[in-house]
This record gives sequence, structure tokens and C-alpha cells, in this order.
Amino acid sequence: MTINITDTKILRLILGDQLNIDHSWFKDKDQNVTYVLMEIRSETDYVWHHIQKVVAFFAAMQEFAGLLKSKGHQVIYIKLNDKKNKHSFAKNCDHLIQKYAFTHFQYQLPDEFRVDELIQKYANTLKIPYTVFDTEHFLTSRSELGVFFEGKKLFLMESFYRYMRKKHDILMSGAEPLTGKWNYDEDNRKTLPLKHKATPPLVFDNNVSDIISELVKTDTKTIGKIDPENFIWPINRQQSLQLLDFFLQECLPLFGTYQDAMTPQDWSLYHSRLSFSLNCKLISPREVVTKAIEEWKKRPAEIEYNQLEGFVRQIIGWREYMRGIYWLKMPEYASLNFFGHQNKLPDWYWTGKTKMNCLKHSIGQSLNYAYAHHIQRLMITGNFALLAGVHPDEVDKWYLGIYIDALDWVEITNTRGMSQFADGGIVATKPYVSSAAYIDKMSHYCGTCYYNKAKKTGDKACPFNSLYWNFYDKHERKLSLNPRVGMMYTIWHKMKPEVKAELLLQANDYLKHINDL
Repeated sequence: MTINITDTKILRLILGDQLNIDHSWFKDKDQNVTYVLMEIRSETDYVWHHIQKVVAFFAAMQEFAGLLKSKGHQVIYIKLNDKKNKHSFAKNCDHLIQKYAFTHFQYQLPDEFRVDELIQKYANTLKIPYTVFDTEHFLTSRSELGVFFEGKKLFLMESFYRYMRKKHDILMSGAEPLTGKWNYDEDNRKTLPLKHKATPPLVFDNNVSDIISELVKTDTKTIGKIDPENFIWPINRQQSLQLLDFFLQECLPLFGTYQDAMTPQDWSLYHSRLSFSLNCKLISPREVVTKAIEEWKKRPAEIEYNQLEGFVRQIIGWREYMRGIYWLKMPEYASLNFFGHQNKLPDWYWTGKTKMNCLKHSIGQSLNYAYAHHIQRLMITGNFALLAGVHPDEVDKWYLGIYIDALDWVEITNTRGMSQFADGGIVATKPYVSSAAYIDKMSHYCGTCYYNKAKKTGDKACPFNSLYWNFYDKHERKLSLNPRVGMMYTIWHKMKPEVKAELLLQANDYLKHINDL
């Protein structure tokens, strides 16, 4: 049957992480098309979210709906406490389709497996036609990484990164890297000088009191802190571009050098903090990389190449790689537990009330800002959770809830894979664990800590030291053949039996009293 175009009424669903005003959907105004955005409890309640994360998404969604209306599009916005809100994508869409007699349903590919499965299942039950669109955001398709690594045992990010550089002609000179070298990671591991004061971060003063009131009225459970009248994160494209410009002008010259450094004095250092804006698609990876390269070309004397390359690698390499792994390995990936860890997450992960300075500051910062940079996540909070034998499910829930940029597709691959090695080596080639030595080298945490970074056993010995050797001892059968950790076993085997016994006894005592550390 041929449908007259005047009889066509299309309902288009926009998710909270699909706020891409440059999407082809929005090129033309069409009075036959209505867009719907919704704040629903199924999304606020599936983990215990940071209040800044919930507020950021709702504020960005509301701003985006307003932008669409200002451009002449028809928009339905369902707030969390709307009386007719059924708190389900499917039920809300069903209600609208029946109420307004929509003849077609359309949606963009969700980034999360959970939501993708849910909406696909719903669409298949509809009695009206539906169409699925790409989000037009990423530089790869869902299946591209799987095709690239087809038939290979190792999924090396570096290989994929080089493929991305070539494919998109980024920092290339013909078929070779622009400088003759692909990766400058070894130049990007400097410790912050003790008296160095980083550039203060650009923050915003968004008033989000109405959203917080909405959360209170609906008794939505959250964690963390927030200033209702001075919400610091970008909530629209204009602010996201401001933050990008600030990063390029003020932070990029030292970004790579100090990207692994940690200090209690500066919570953002020289990081871009663009991940929330990127992950909800207020800005695109292509424009971010393009602008970064343009800035470097303008100021080559101020911005050394290693600063630029390290940033570009995070965007077109690591980010796209993690998404590719996610769609290649889900849903099985979400249940992987290579070490069989079963322990609970220590209570102080939710409060920051621990005597370990590195964890106190990293967790405290996360509760205050819904943010910590990648080394704080990997080598402080993630490192301790792995050494403590915490179940990966517990770690996933914490990371997914506490960080403003945490969406399942990027969180679970970084946490269960890179951080916890629960995938057995799909993402990382070795477990990322360390004793106090690494933490002291890369941070200013240890000097004022209750625990002694140099002590392995005894009163006030740093817990990381004994737990580190306990981890290797416990998992020798699974790790001894790994070429990247073989040296640790050589050292372990050379230790005197009484020294090893003392280390294991100390670790066991710390694990028994983990909530008191």
C-alpha cells in the first residue's frame, strides 16, 4: 500500500547520548516529524549514579530539546516527574504512537548493548514500520574492528590506531606517519614538579536547581556532591566548544607531558575533560581532532608534537578501539572474570574515608567532581580493586555510576578489560597492578600518607606493597607464562621463604580488615 506523504507521521526517539545537532535528521524541518526525548527511571536507577552525571545528561537533553524547538522542529520532552511518564522507552513511545496516531517509528543505533537490545525488541513488536539510523558520530562502524582483527589472536590497539591514522589520513605523510614515528607514549609519562601549579580549569556556572528539585521529588537515589547554582560541566554544544578551545589554547602544550601525573592540589591538570561532551555527541571526534591539529600547526613552537599525538591517539585510537571491542565481544564480555575474584568493594569507595592518601584523594575527587583522569582510575582505584580481589561486577557498577562520562560501551571495556584484566588479556597484554613505588613516582600522594610507602610489612606498611606480591602469588598459575610479567616471578622466587610468608600474612590481614584501611 502506498502512503500519501501528508498522511505520514513519524516519531523519532532521541536518547540522552545522541545530542548531535549536525545529524542528517535535523537538516530540514518537517512538520510530519516529531522528536521525543525522555527522562526515565529505568535509566537513572540501573546503577547508583553520581548526581552530577544524572544532572548533566538531563540538562544537556533539555538544552538540546530547546535548540531543536528554536530551529522549528516539533519536540515532545518528557520530564522525570511528568504524571504521564511511564519511565520506559517502549511504554512512553507506545503511548505517543497511539495518542498522536504516528505511522512510522525511527531511532538511531544506541551505543549500549542493553539499550540496543531493549529498543530493537520493542521495535519488532510494533504494528507500524520502523527504521534504524546510524548516529553519524564515530569514525568506525560497530563491526569494523572485528573485521580488522579477523583471524588474529591479539587485538593490539597500536595496530588498530595505525589503521585509523591511515584510513582517515590523520598526521600522515603519504603511507607513513608524519614524523616517521607512530607513537610518542614514552614522552608522556613525566611526574609533575612538586611546586608546579597547573592552569586552573575552565568551569561553568550553570544553574541546575530545577533538575535537582526534580530528582528530590522523585526520590532518585544518587551519590556525590553538586553545587546547584554553579554546575561546572558543559551542558550544550556552545559550552562544549568553549571547553575544547580552552583545552587547545591553555592545556594542550603540556597535556602529553603530564597526562599520567597525579596530585591532590589540581583535580584536572592539563586534561581536556571533553569526554562527557563527546560521549553524548555534543561535539564529534572528527572536529576535536581536526581543531587540535590546526592549533598545533598554528603554534608548533609552543605545542610539541608528542602533546598532539598523545591526544589524537586517545580520540581516534583508544576511544574507537574500546567501542569496537565492546560490540565484538558483548554480551559475553560483561560476565568475564578471568581471576575468579569474588570480594566486595570496600565501603570507603563510596565515601573516600580511607587512610590511604592516594585512594582518599582519587575517590574524594571523583565524589566532588564526577571525574578522575585515566591513571587515577587505572593505577589507583582500579589497581587496588584488582589487588584486593574485588568481583568485576562490583567494580563495573562503581565506575559506571561515579563518572560523568561513563557509558557502558566505554566503561566496561576499560574497567573489566584494561583495569581488572577480567577478560584474560583481550584488551591489555598484562594486568595493570603496582606497588607503592609506581604511585609515589607518578604522584604527590605518598609523602603525607598515614602509611609508609617504603614499608612492605609491619606497622603502617603501605597496603599496596604486600597486596601486590599476594596478587602475583595467588595467580601464578595463570600469569607465570605471560612474558610481560615474568620478571616479577623471577623476583618472587628469589625471595627467602620467611620474607614471602611475612608478605602474604600482611596481605591477608589487610584483606580481612579492608574496610578499616
